[in-house]
Amino acid sequence: MLLSLEELVQMQNGCICCTLRGDLLKEVDRLSKLKSIDYILIEASGISEPVPIAMTFICYDESQGVDLAEKTRLDTMVTVVDTHRFWSDFGKGDAIVTRQNEENVEEEDIMDLLIAQIEFCDVVLLNKCDLLSPEEVNQVETMIRTLQPEAKILRSVKGVVSPSEILNTNRFDFERAYNSAGWLKELNREYHTPETQEYGITSFVYEKVRPFHPQRISDFLLEQFPDSVVRAKGFMWLPNYNDFTILMEQAGRNIEISPMAYWAATMPANDLEEYLKDEPELRKTWDKEYGDRRNQLVFIGIHLNRDEIIQQLDGCLMTDKEMRADWESLPDPFQWEIEG
Repeated sequence: MLLSLEELVQMQNGCICCTLRGDLLKEVDRLSKLKSIDYILIEASGISEPVPIAMTFICYDESQGVDLAEKTRLDTMVTVVDTHRFWSDFGKGDAIVTRQNEENVEEEDIMDLLIAQIEFCDVVLLNKCDLLSPEEVNQVETMIRTLQPEAKILRSVKGVVSPSEILNTNRFDFERAYNSAGWLKELNREYHTPETQEYGITSFVYEKVRPFHPQRISDFLLEQFPDSVVRAKGFMWLPNYNDFTILMEQAGRNIEISPMAYWAATMPANDLEEYLKDEPELRKTWDKEYGDRRNQLVFIGIHLNRDEIIQQLDGCLMTDKEMRADWESLPDPFQWEIEG
């Protein structure tokens, strides 16, 4: 649907998902009151995070007294991928980690953000397809589909695409988008069905009911992490933070590890029983001694050596002797300060 009166609003000197979020609220609120406006198209910069932008349209903003959900409907989230750049960085497993010097940190952070944009969207537009061979474009699309199984994927040259593919599609659903990432679907899948291996893109879940030795897993993540892994995410169990689920997420060369929440096993007995009644799937995997404590990590990559990665991770697990020792005496390379 075309605008009956075109109006271009530019917001500069800030990020639309944080510092300019208030301006975005005001402008959309103002435009929504104009009878001449049928559709608002927002073009964010390539370094904007998608989730905060989406939240702008579904959450009431107390500071400005604006509730866009009453006046607008978020229709579609589109992520544009520079197909040529993506293939150059991710098309060959070693390309992800060949740029390890400090001057490339910002570039790698951008690639990390791009993966977040791919994982939270309804449509992925593969642009600049003319700069690659058909086989290379197919390889990129296969990787994108592994990272984001739910989104519609379109190919384009110079950004040319039919407006009907991205406007007034009614595709957006926050919960579906938030939970559509490939790593999450892989983690929740009861049985793994291998993806097409035509381009060597595979994934697997590593799961063990035994904690990682903090120093060995730290050394693995920082010094021995496989070059072939494009995306990894999941939950870790560390003995010296025994009450807490540890979130691990990796994209490109960037790896982040942080305490996320308490394990359900730390709940008082009465509360735990009620909780397990509402979570029957959790009860199925409940360990008699350790409860829900376990390592669950999803790995997505190119030409993954699954057996070698599993062997490396197994080597990071606590030994029987270490399991019987005093866990408080273990080294702590993370040094998190956890309140409460």
